[in-house]
Amino acid sequence: MAHHFANEIPPHLSMWQRVRQYAVPPSMIETATARRAAGDWAGACAAARVDVDLDLRAVRNRHGTELLTRLRADLRRLAPDLLRWHMPRIAPDGRLRPGLTLSLVRYERDAITPLHLVVRTPPAWADAGQRMSLALWDGALAATAGRRYAAPHPHPHPDRRFRLDLHRHLWDASRSGELGLRSGAGGVTSPEPGWATGRWAPEAELLLRAEGLPRGAFAVRLGARGHRAAFALVAPDAGHAPTLRPLGDALPPREVAALPVLPEAAARTLPDLELLRAGLVTSGCLHPLVAAALPMFAAQPSAAGQAPKPADPHRVECRGEVHRIALRDGVLTAVDHDPDQLRREELLVAFGGPPLPCLRAIDAVHRSPEALPAVRERLGHGDVTGALAVVEGLLGTGAVLRDGPLRDALESAAARRVNHGLFRAGLVSGDAGAWARSGTGRGSADDADYGDDGDDGRRGPGAARRKAARRPRIDRHTPVMTRRERGTRFRPRTGLAC
Repeated sequence: MAHHFANEIPPHLSMWQRVRQYAVPPSMIETATARRAAGDWAGACAAARVDVDLDLRAVRNRHGTELLTRLRADLRRLAPDLLRWHMPRIAPDGRLRPGLTLSLVRYERDAITPLHLVVRTPPAWADAGQRMSLALWDGALAATAGRRYAAPHPHPHPDRRFRLDLHRHLWDASRSGELGLRSGAGGVTSPEPGWATGRWAPEAELLLRAEGLPRGAFAVRLGARGHRAAFALVAPDAGHAPTLRPLGDALPPREVAALPVLPEAAARTLPDLELLRAGLVTSGCLHPLVAAALPMFAAQPSAAGQAPKPADPHRVECRGEVHRIALRDGVLTAVDHDPDQLRREELLVAFGGPPLPCLRAIDAVHRSPEALPAVRERLGHGDVTGALAVVEGLLGTGAVLRDGPLRDALESAAARRVNHGLFRAGLVSGDAGAWARSGTGRGSADDADYGDDGDDGRRGPGAARRKAARRPRIDRHTPVMTRRERGTRFRPRTGLAC
């Protein structure tokens, strides 16, 4: 039964509701699924805006045919749209957590230096388009290669807290059916909202086993300030399922920091479950693989009921009559006025006269339409095609945008994509250097949690141009990653290491 909120929707659920509506559009899912079904894993990645930074021929030459075979099998199972659906995000916009290197698969070669198939997100200053990239991370090469192979990424090492190698059902299409069991969908709701405490014990056992450790202590990162709580798995013998025992202050902070960390995918409740239980989405709004793995919610009606239909934005009261505004020849036009009359009225407006209500309505749609928030959401999540489709549906394909918030939003999104291109090319703009030196920017601090608040680091167009005009000096206070980026002309596309 869906929960009902007395006052308002909790902020984190409101964020995830917008993410589910805009972040992974149905067109992306359909295209990526069709290409994956045809065996074109690279085409599926392109449809899901995932750049492929690995060369299979280089992988074979360096690591051998056996590892290449395993890698190819995993790439064919990869559903990049499902991966984007489950990627960590930060509040308040629900965008991808920036500057993240997340492990998808660990290929054990020896006991010390496994090879990782990783997915990466760009830093906050270069996150326009919300693109991700696939790469191989070689621990041995990264430790010995030095600056020559240093990737221009703020955190090239796989993150211990954000990892999906233990949760293949969140990106592997062949194992997506495990989602219901692994998320605890059929069990009792956790007494702590947002935390999947009922699944911590079995998930921690999987974690310790993957690390080659016996049942023992592990840590869970709680909250947005880095506080970690230590727990121990307790069981009479190996044949019994373990239970949790809080360790409290039994371990000093340094020892707690060294313990294996329960991944966020296991520590937190699946956002889709929270949304379904709250009645904020229906199963038809979910990714098809997610909806198929949660059959218990298949017939759940929306608690909010059918949304009221908005008023027709193309009907205007003008001089005591109701006039229509519609698309004619690809342009939004007041169809109930004679073209000669419209030309005369536009001339009067040019000389300072009052415009007709129909002309005022057309101008308002051009500058700041009611759909502007939806356009901004789509642009923020990288869905430029969807945003332009909304604009063309409002104004037509032949309209010329006038100055105003709508034009500013489109121009800002286009300008920010330049920064992403600089990042992909291994170059750094002045704005990026200032961002790195100041330590600010969305997701730059450790408290940018899976769904917690984080400074978005966005600036106005004028400020960005002023920052880009001056290039910061490199000195002893400059971060190591910035010095590496400025000291190399690295191209991200390589199959050896990242």
